[in-house]
Order: sequence, then C-alpha cells, then structure tokens
Amino acid sequence: MKKRYLVLSSGAVFEGYALGAEGEGLGELVFTTNMCGYPETLTDPSYAGQIILQTFPLIGNYGIIPEDFEGECRARGYVVREACEAPSNFRCQMTLDAFLKERGVPAIMGVDTREITRILREEGVMNALICDAVPSDLSELRAYAIHGAVAAASVREKQESPCENARFRVALLDYGAKHNIVRELNRRGCHVSILPHDTAAEDVLAGGYDGVMLSNGPGDPAENAFEIKQIQKLMGKLPVFGICLGHQLMALAQGGETVKLKYGHRGANQPVRDLMGERTLITSQNHGYAVKADGAPGVLRYINANDGTCEGLDYPEMNAFSVQFHPEACAGPQDAETLFDRFVAMMGGNAHADA
Repeated sequence: MKKRYLVLSSGAVFEGYALGAEGEGLGELVFTTNMCGYPETLTDPSYAGQIILQTFPLIGNYGIIPEDFEGECRARGYVVREACEAPSNFRCQMTLDAFLKERGVPAIMGVDTREITRILREEGVMNALICDAVPSDLSELRAYAIHGAVAAASVREKQESPCENARFRVALLDYGAKHNIVRELNRRGCHVSILPHDTAAEDVLAGGYDGVMLSNGPGDPAENAFEIKQIQKLMGKLPVFGICLGHQLMALAQGGETVKLKYGHRGANQPVRDLMGERTLITSQNHGYAVKADGAPGVLRYINANDGTCEGLDYPEMNAFSVQFHPEACAGPQDAETLFDRFVAMMGGNAHADA
C-alpha cells in the first residue's frame, strides 16, 4: 500500500496509506462525529475548503449511494481510520475509494484519528495537508484561508423545483444549500425557486413568493456583505426561515455578531435546548462559526446544551426565525423537522392556489 501523510500546520505529521485521488489536498482540518451518513457528509457544500476527519473508526461499510447526495463534493480531503473495501448494501453503487477518485479528492487512511481529534479539540481547528511527501517548508500550509466559498457553492442561474398540488412558492437563496432542504419544502406543498447567492432583494420581492428560505453554506459569514444587505431588505417583508449560514447572515443583517468556534459543531448528536419549553432536541450540525448569544438580535430561542452557544433566534415582529442546526438532517435525527411546518404555517395567509 502506498504511503501518504497528513501534515498539520502545527508541524505534527501522521503517516498512513493512500486513499482516493492522487495529488495533494490542502484545507482546514475539521472533525465530524457521525457514525453514518458519510455520503451526505462528503456531498455537503458547507465543507467547501475543508479536509474532513471522521471520528468513527470504520467508514464506507455500506458504500456510496448517489440518491443520498446532498450536493457537489467540495471537500479538499478526507481522513479515516479504516476504509471498507467490500461494502454491503443493496443500494450501493461504488466504494468510498472509487467515489473519492471520481471526485478528485485525495484521502488518507490508517492514521490515529482519535489522537488527531484530541489535538483539534485542545488546539482548535487548523490547516492540514494530505501529501505523498512531507514538505520542508510549511509556509503555504499555514497561510491557507477559505475565501469566496459561498460564490463557489451557489447555483449560477435560477432553478425550479416544482411539486404536485403546490400551495406556496418559496424563494431559496442558495449559499450552498443541501438538497434535502428542497425535498422537505416540496413535501409540504412548496414550489421552490433556487436562486443564486447574489440575487438582489428587489428581484425576490418582485417574484411573487410567499416566503424566503436562507440556506446553509460554507465559510466565514461576515465575508458575505452583499448577501447580508439583501437579507436586511427582505426581513419584515416576507416570512423568512434561515438554516446554519442563513441563521448567521440573518443575525448579522440585524446587527448581531458572529465568532469562530474553537473546533465547531459537526455531528448528528448535538443537544439543543428550546428556551420556550422543556424540550431538548438532538440535532445534526455542521458549522465552525456561531452567533454571539450576548446581545444577539431578536429573541434567543435555542441554545446548545453542551456549551451554551446560540442555536436559534426568533424575530416575531418580522415574521422570521432561524436555527443553527439542520432540521432537514439526512442522515441524522429528525427531532427538528417540524420547523419546516412552522415556516409553512407562517406563509398560510398568502397562498398561491395556482402555484
């Protein structure tokens, strides 16, 4: 088996074996604790510019199933303890290794993912390089930064996702949207228009939509100045529901602040407390930034039960709300999927019978 190396910007080097595509992979190294759902993880556009490390030791045991993809694979690299070479599932169409080769993603297996995760938890996320030879100069590795990720992940032109007997028309501003957001809206009778990230608010308001969905996406939310201004113009005019990056952009549009977390929340078992009741939701999450809870705009609705970070805000006077977690989680817990019902209910007074 061909040797391959994972080099951290701290200077630490881990020796393993080649998996996936040839070449080098440079990106921000993050870890996810999911036990399953690796095809969805690999195709989540929110991982643009990042190298994904799976903490679960065996990945690929049910192969790759294209019907479960959430978008384009935009990961810069992939790190696993063990990759299954002989998957078993009646829906399987290829192995993990074949998928990574097809998508041009260099990967490494056979490294101590537990030790690497400890490093990231103690020191925070850092840049990393997957390579066949350890470089003597790490300056390029340490200088790497993610920029322009939303523009790269968004659709270029308007796309339509109709459904039978549609009752509502929803404008989905695509910052790197997962396919399951569209599926959940379609399932509830929403015709979805998927719009590029840089669509002007005036065009959305002139489109005859019943509501606006702000999607998840990659990168630093504060980098998206134009998008924030458009959201500012939309809030209060139409019902608005924001997920993940959409949640962060909504808060920034209302004067809030965002901060980069030490190692983020990535996994399918994040507990979230609903401050308006007694329920704790188990949620799927994938984000490295969070809205500052102190001084957050709107009404603080959800907090993370582990670290107290902001997980959701309500804007009752604007007929809008947002959550940091993923109610459309697939694969993942479905505790929060009723939030789509809440959004549909908000649009109930302005339905298009002929949509």
